[in-house]
Amino acid sequence: MELQIFGAAREVTGSMHMLTVSSKKILLDCGLFQGRRSEAFERNKNLPFDPKSVDVMVLSHAHIDHSGNIPQLVKNGYEGSVFCTHATQDLSNIMLRDSAHIQEKDVEYVNKKHKKKGLPPVEALYVMKDAEKCLTQFVGLGYERSFPILPNVNLTFHDAGHILGSAVVVLDIDENGKKTRLTFTGDLGRKNLPIIKDPVQVTETDLLITESTYGNRFHEPFGDMKSMVQKVVNETVKRGGKIIVPSFSVGRTQELVYMLHQLVNEGLLPEIPIFVDSPLSVNATEIFRLHNECFDEETREEFLSNHQDPFGFYRLRYIRNVEESKKLNTIEEPCMIISASGMCEAGRIIHHLSNNAHDPKNTILIIGFMAENTLGRRIAEKQPVIKVFGDEIQLRAQVEVMHGFSAHADQNELMDYYRGMNKNRIREVFVVHGEPESSRTLADLIQSEGIKNVHVPVRGEKFQI
Repeated sequence: MELQIFGAAREVTGSMHMLTVSSKKILLDCGLFQGRRSEAFERNKNLPFDPKSVDVMVLSHAHIDHSGNIPQLVKNGYEGSVFCTHATQDLSNIMLRDSAHIQEKDVEYVNKKHKKKGLPPVEALYVMKDAEKCLTQFVGLGYERSFPILPNVNLTFHDAGHILGSAVVVLDIDENGKKTRLTFTGDLGRKNLPIIKDPVQVTETDLLITESTYGNRFHEPFGDMKSMVQKVVNETVKRGGKIIVPSFSVGRTQELVYMLHQLVNEGLLPEIPIFVDSPLSVNATEIFRLHNECFDEETREEFLSNHQDPFGFYRLRYIRNVEESKKLNTIEEPCMIISASGMCEAGRIIHHLSNNAHDPKNTILIIGFMAENTLGRRIAEKQPVIKVFGDEIQLRAQVEVMHGFSAHADQNELMDYYRGMNKNRIREVFVVHGEPESSRTLADLIQSEGIKNVHVPVRGEKFQI
């Protein structure tokens, strides 16, 4: 058996791992790498393996840094199935189409500017027909249902508690009579977050591939976020400004809307309009409504039992139309605009930042992880000058960063999860999906628990198991 780490190695995006069992290749995730534009395009376009050689693919969840390069995989010859949960299949149906649409529109916009400057045109990584083709190869499975994906390889999904449909992937492998269990956390969620259920504890495994996004950091309690959001909104409104929120369309947007709904019900927010300006967020929210079997008991009791919509209230408006989105930038009175993409690398949020980042009355509220070399990271770091569509903008808006919204387990939560495993059985651990310091810190902590073979792979590194 061989494991090769192709992405999310000492970095957070581009999740992609290849497991070879008896000459059969299993691809775990196929995500987009997000970072410097030119580097990202080259890495995403040139897959580090022959897609035709892959026998089967397993997708942990629908976030683009885990799923976003599947159209490229299929475009270049992959013909097998993409196994995922039912909710992930539904979310991917909208997210991959949206990714293709955004790439087409962004390339169109950039090429207009390039033409004026006499620069050569750029091309999209993939287009809508590529996204639509790959979606025909998705196969949805239920949680806790063992399913054979190859001879002598059974797949089971357990709820990861990260976003709707996210899964901890367990592969039970029988190779030449030797039985091995491999567990891939995907992105591991947190306990006691609103809406979705807590992560399911996997207790027995031989091999573990684990994320480490917050392996060296700790979150504020989620319960504190309500008062912090209330404070930011009130202070910004007093200044006469807008609150601009870059937010992942799946998970983070719904959590924030859920919280805003609670604050409105409790009379704790000023009377301002709130807009969710992202067609993907609108569509994703509809998928959430379809999959209330994934909701936790608190959500059921607070909203569903009272026949309330957790994601809709009188001050909230969902924006689909491009012209309506443009009109938001003409609003002069205070409001909140929640828009995608979460790392500020594409989509309508770019236009809202372009129009609002210069004004000290406004607040940019960061509620998600921002990878290195993304516009979102530069804003979170409060760099005085940022580039949007190649133009320099003075960052004068207030910037507030709240890690408590994170859907990733922090260091304590990750270690609690590992401590729930049978350490005597674990032979090797592979720490991925984290920046170098975060991954190394977590690896050291896991080793301190008595597990000897803990690796922090570099991109492309192979392991014989």
